[in-house]
Amino acid sequence: MDKTNLIKRFFAVLFLVGLIAGSLGCAGTSKRESTGEYVDSSVLTSKVKAAIFNDPMLKVLQINVETFKDVVQLSGFVDSPEAAARAVEVARSVEGVKAVKNNMSVK
Repeated sequence: MDKTNLIKRFFAVLFLVGLIAGSLGCAGTSKRESTGEYVDSSVLTSKVKAAIFNDPMLKVLQINVETFKDVVQLSGFVDSPEAAARAVEVARSVEGVKAVKNNMSVK
């Protein structure tokens, strides 16, 4: 086998090993999102925040929104239990939301 052919094979194997290692680094786990899931969660968070802001009952409240694997977590302060229930209802109505965790506190 000639030297240039050996070098080509070496770099081909090296490239494949790097490709496999890189793709494993992007895979999600139960405690970590993949790159694609992170982007999807960011988009979903933005949609839920917009929906809450567009609701007249909720727009002035301090509600934080976080998303992990299509599960939305609401936290912060609301004026009443009804406002908390409305925030959960609004979040659930956003397309793509699988579940909503309510960690809001009533002032």
